[in-house]
Order: sequence, then C-alpha cells, then structure tokens
Amino acid sequence: MNRWKDVLISPVTSILKAIEIIDAGSLQIALVVDDADKLLGTVSDGDVRRAILKGIAFDRPVSDIMFTEPTVASSKESRDKIVTTMRVKQLRQIPLVDKDGCVVGLDLWDDLINLQTRDNIVVLMAGGLGSRLGDLTKDCPKPLLRVGNKPVLETILENCMEYAFKRFYFSVNYKADMVKEYFGDGSRWGVEIKYLEEKKRLGTAGGLGLLPEITTIPLLVMNADVLTKINFQHLMDFHEEHKSVATMCVRDYEFQVPFGVVQLEKHRLKNILEKPVHQFFVNAGIYVLNPEVVSMIPNGEYFDMPSLFDKLLQSSLETAAFPIHEYWVDIGHKDDLERANGDYDEVFS
Repeated sequence: MNRWKDVLISPVTSILKAIEIIDAGSLQIALVVDDADKLLGTVSDGDVRRAILKGIAFDRPVSDIMFTEPTVASSKESRDKIVTTMRVKQLRQIPLVDKDGCVVGLDLWDDLINLQTRDNIVVLMAGGLGSRLGDLTKDCPKPLLRVGNKPVLETILENCMEYAFKRFYFSVNYKADMVKEYFGDGSRWGVEIKYLEEKKRLGTAGGLGLLPEITTIPLLVMNADVLTKINFQHLMDFHEEHKSVATMCVRDYEFQVPFGVVQLEKHRLKNILEKPVHQFFVNAGIYVLNPEVVSMIPNGEYFDMPSLFDKLLQSSLETAAFPIHEYWVDIGHKDDLERANGDYDEVFS
C-alpha cells in the first residue's frame, strides 16, 4: 500500500493544509520533502497541537513547526529492528528512507504490532435532560437522538472501539431505561457495558462517584452529546507524556465583538479597535482522569467537571490541556444537531 504518498508535503505547505492531510488519512503524520522527495522533517499530530497552544497562525508554512530531526529507518532494515527502535523511542510512525534520504515508505506501530485491547475504563456521561433541544427530547433521551443513521451515543461508542476500548460505563438518569434497553450489556458490539444509575442529576462529574470498582490506570470520560473524530490514542499518550493527574480536551473558540471597542486611559481616548476578535480555549467535554482524581469526587452529590479541575488546581496538582483540531460538535442545540446530521456521512461514514 502506498498511503504514505498521500502525506508528502512541501515545506511551504500551510499548517492548515497539513492538518487537513493528517486528518484525512489514517497515518496521523505528514512528511515534509523537497522536490526529490528527500525528507526534510515531519509534522505530527503533537506538533500541530503544540502550535495551537502557542497561537501560531494556520496560514504559516509547516516549516515553522516541523520536526527537523525525525528518527528514520532504512528500507532494508528488518521488521524486528524497526519495532525495537519504535518501542525504545516510543514512536507510532517511522519514515523509511533510501541511501539518499528520500522517502520510500512509512511504517506504523499499529500495523507492525496488533493493537491490544485496552484495560482503561470509558465513562460516557449520558444522564442529561437535553432541555435545550425542546420537544426532541420529550420522549427520547438525548443520547438516543439519531445523527446520521444511528443514535449519537452509538457513534461515540464505536469511535472509542476503534481505539480498542472495550470496557464502558454509561452514567444514566433521564429515561435511563431506554438507554439500557438499546445498549444492553454491550455484547452486540463485542464490548462490556455497565451502568451508573444516577437517582438524581449529578452533573458532568458526579456520576463518577458511583463507580463500583477501583482502577489503577487512567479513565477516559466523555459527555454523551459530543461527536468528534479525536484521536484517542494521541490523547492517552499526551496525558501520560505530561504526567498529568487530569487532562481536559479544549477547543479553540473565537468571538468577534460586533462594535468598535474603545480603549481609555482615565477619561482620555487612547484607541479604537474595530470589531476585534477574541480567541479562547473552551472545555470540549472530554477528559482523562487518574484514579486518585476520581477518588476526590463526592459520592452521590452534584458535581461538575469545572469544579473538579478547580479543586485540582487549588491542590497544585498537575493538569494539562489537550487541544482538539479534529472534527468536534456538541449537539446540545437544535442548530448544532442539524449541522451534525449534515456532516455525518462525510465525517463518520
């Protein structure tokens, strides 16, 4: 297969175009080459996320963010040697080059080593009322609303399954019986599904206080109204790499003030900014939590994720923000639900 040829880009390619190429393929990397296909550098998912956090404009060339000293392997090296190199250096991709340094292939860890089933628990928070959707959730809980050809929660489940997650808890409250009847024990999908029964609404984190088991490895927690193509492997790697007790996924959000903003110094006019654009990172509703963090959540009490992260910050514990550049939409409003339906075939099929 020559999928690697689709990710060859020049050093003047824009960062935005590189993101599109990385997201469009399954290789999660772009290889920066000259006119003779000589490798100049690589642009990985991690490079893109670091650029987002630094505020680097997406119209800049990839040469601004590419890694110029990537580990490579000879096309003549044995599989075992390449696997050893990737394991020691914790690489998920390694470019193959000829004697002149020109790219002739790309080896992927997941292709060389069969993806192992993950032991991490995934908790999907599916207990919300969905009141912002009006009559749509009068007789149907929000997780069972159809986007494309299936309930939104089913798409979320299948996305997690693509990354070898097999153990799930659904935190349920509103019309919980409908959710339980549809998904059962998960055997229809070849996974294990158990339920956290919220007798009252417990917020976006409180349901975790009902977990009946103690785990020793991080949990993936996600709101059940978020559709995304996030790479969960990169998220889990990011969490481990930064030695965080808790990682929050964040989205870039821009807000344009519809007026001229006046800057003053006491009573004097200093400047007028015409319809300025403010840029923020906002909570994307996806988290990785270490077991010790879960133990800090009160049992049976209403508790939201922002309150949990505030508690961690006040305790000076290490937290991290994982920027999302992949497709992401929260279906909490009718217009977003309609947009997700319009995007579904292109993004998820």
